[in-house]
Amino acid sequence: MERYVFGYGSLVNAQTHNYTQTHKASLVGWRRVWRRTHRRDLAYLTIVPDPATRLIGVIARVAMEDWDALDLREQAYDRLSLGTEVDHPLLSPVDLVVYSIPECDLMPASATHPILMTYLDAVLHGYLQAYGEEGIDHFIETTDGWETPILNDRDNPLYPRAVPISDEAKRFFDARLKAVGVTILQERPLRDPGDQ
Repeated sequence: MERYVFGYGSLVNAQTHNYTQTHKASLVGWRRVWRRTHRRDLAYLTIVPDPATRLIGVIARVAMEDWDALDLREQAYDRLSLGTEVDHPLLSPVDLVVYSIPECDLMPASATHPILMTYLDAVLHGYLQAYGEEGIDHFIETTDGWETPILNDRDNPLYPRAVPISDEAKRFFDARLKAVGVTILQERPLRDPGDQ
């Protein structure tokens, strides 16, 4: 049986991987959240159970020989099996998985552990390509943790899978983020405000 991964973040952007068989899909019962883990110094997306939420994303077919590389890419995450909670267009049965940071490893993000703008750009660009402007709005509305500061690393990308983004797309993304009141940092503080 073919195995697919459900992507809800950077995997939605085809420029961040080499999986050629991708399809729009949705996942019921989970919500995106910005968090960090002791395994990573920055904030990343993960999903947490939420029966009231339906996430749109993609499923991507991963060849058997590519799973080790994907597990390495998602090394802070557990690979979870999925079933009927995924709605997709494939007619034949497939094995579906998703990556989620284990709850015991979740830590709050902060100014010293921010979201990278180039990571967020890759995610938003993927949603724009797959779902249009409505995809961006859906992503923002179904993601918690927007109080986490975003480090503007566009001039010197720190995200290893940063993708080229047009100035027009940057302005569009920035306007949407401003509307939800995000904080943009121009440099990463050595310690969080309020720390003694």
